[in-house]
Amino acid sequence: MELEVNNSENKFSDVPLRVKTWCYIILVFAVSISSTITMKLFISWIAYQVFYEFLRIFQIKTNLFVTALILGIVQFLLVYFFSFERYFLYAVAFLMMFFLYFLMLKVSGKQGIGIVLGLSLSLLVFPNLLYLRESAFGIKALVYLVVVTELNDVFQYFMGKLFGNYKVMPTISPNKTWEGVIGGVCLTIILSIILGYFLLPSTILVQVILGIVLGVAGFFGDVFMSLLKRKTNVKDTGELLPGHGGLMDRMDSLIFNAPIFFWVLPLFVKS
Repeated sequence: MELEVNNSENKFSDVPLRVKTWCYIILVFAVSISSTITMKLFISWIAYQVFYEFLRIFQIKTNLFVTALILGIVQFLLVYFFSFERYFLYAVAFLMMFFLYFLMLKVSGKQGIGIVLGLSLSLLVFPNLLYLRESAFGIKALVYLVVVTELNDVFQYFMGKLFGNYKVMPTISPNKTWEGVIGGVCLTIILSIILGYFLLPSTILVQVILGIVLGVAGFFGDVFMSLLKRKTNVKDTGELLPGHGGLMDRMDSLIFNAPIFFWVLPLFVKS
């Protein structure tokens, strides 16, 4: 009996640290979305941090800080001076320029993949959060997306800790269980209905569909990053967030959710 109690306590030993870090994350997020300029600075910082972590885990031989900082500055200039319609065109152009620079450094094929992924996430994926805020749906839609996505991750974590027995992908993400995924998605659907009522002008059916899509896509974003970390032999993408790891360890669920939600939302919800 005592052994079972100890094992149960060990399962949740990291929860206090995780919660403390979550408080800081919520504060930074709240300040970041408070205005257009702070949101643009926030997205630019994300570009810097994400690219820094990718350069690190793929062991790219360059000055990580300077290289990632240059990308962050480029990101800010792009989102500040160009409209949504032109942004992605110029972002792709800069992505190709950055990639050609790294090719001159004679990186390996594996490192080349890591560079392309890091640049794509920085320049093409996470800026969807900014343009969602600037869309007709505004801050409410952004808050809905981030809260549903991140709590889906929390739900799957706790449901897996409490009831998980059957592994989903043991060779890629050994901590992921069917109980955690299914239970987490079910709770995410409920959350989607509640938040959708207050934040999105949509029907319950749409809220259920969004809950399922964000829950499942969030899971695959998490698994995607787990695969990359396994291929690069690292436990975490960084040490930025105590109890969580790097920024990409926390934002992995948004890899697919951010672009899917931004581009699909107008099809389901009227602004």
